[in-house]
Amino acid sequence: MPPDRTIGPYRGPRIASLDIVRGVVMVLMALDHVRVYSGIPAGGPTAGLFFTRWVTHFCAPAFVFLAGTSAYLLGLKLSDRSSLARYLVTRGLLLVVLEVTVIRAGWTFGVDYSEFLLAGVIWMLGWCMVLLAGLIWLPTWGIAAFGAITIVFQNVFGVVGSAMPGPLRAIWEFIYPVGADITIGANGPSVSVLYVIVPWIGVMAAGYAFGAVMVREPSVRRRICLRIGLTATVLFAAVSLLGLLLFPRPDDDTPALFLILNQRKYPASLLYLLMTLGPTIALLPAVERARGWAAGALTTFGRVPMFYYLLHIPVIHATALVWRIRNGTVHPEWFASAPFVSVPEGEAWGLPLLYVVFALVILMLYFPCLWFEAFKARHSGSWVRYV
Repeated sequence: MPPDRTIGPYRGPRIASLDIVRGVVMVLMALDHVRVYSGIPAGGPTAGLFFTRWVTHFCAPAFVFLAGTSAYLLGLKLSDRSSLARYLVTRGLLLVVLEVTVIRAGWTFGVDYSEFLLAGVIWMLGWCMVLLAGLIWLPTWGIAAFGAITIVFQNVFGVVGSAMPGPLRAIWEFIYPVGADITIGANGPSVSVLYVIVPWIGVMAAGYAFGAVMVREPSVRRRICLRIGLTATVLFAAVSLLGLLLFPRPDDDTPALFLILNQRKYPASLLYLLMTLGPTIALLPAVERARGWAAGALTTFGRVPMFYYLLHIPVIHATALVWRIRNGTVHPEWFASAPFVSVPEGEAWGLPLLYVVFALVILMLYFPCLWFEAFKARHSGSWVRYV
């Protein structure tokens, strides 16, 4: 039985716009992580610093949203909810394990887990897939409603968590921030929860329901994408501008545009998600007919997103170390708690160097991703679908 009873198994061609947009997300993700190792702060008072960080805000929302859409499309191909649920649980748990092992080692180039563990974006993505395996038994409209309600009323989870006793507050910290410190054992490592489950499970659920739009006739889905994307973007602009007018501004010279665009990411606020997902959805029709070498490269990255992710962190880390070696200093201790890198003032790169290294990293990543894209196409029914 397909996940949506109103639509039979999807036999149409692969939807190129999803791959291209996902490829854009992966490239921007590399920019943000090069910034991490460069020591450049997350944003700043100048347009260059601010927008170097701001443009990467689109990564996590699109990554999670399109993961939900891909799950919907896979469910239609499988024509069996049980098979889809098993896949989501298996792949989700695999991602959780990868986060605390392979990915953590890539961030730090160390396997000493006695001081630092990270619940990052892949951790969150994995648990959201596990939860989505339960949600897919609902009708598509019910999953869409769950996603919207979770996103809009996410602050309720903070109120509930704040009222819990100490031990439960620590567990709730993985669901929604309540200010609890998490330490494993009496003298074990501390856990930094960068991405909580709420509202991201709502984003993935909304993305899953959005899959029903993507299997419509091309002209219909383009029209719906524009309607949804532009509505979300206009709503963000109207509400954020109204907030700027009604609430006092900080006593500094921060431009009004920066205040409007500087929305809360941890946890992702409703305005943050409208700001990022609105343009992302509206962009889909524009790239549907994209051609040329750039579209081809982005398609390659977008078809192997997890392989790219697993590869790009150690590549960026190694490139940063090589650059510092040529200057006579390595300082691996600066990266021991990555992605919370602490580079001393005066040792951070400038923006030109950041973008040069970013371009080199993308070039280095392209060829292994091109190989894995072909490998994955030849072995589509094997273990590679989990990567």
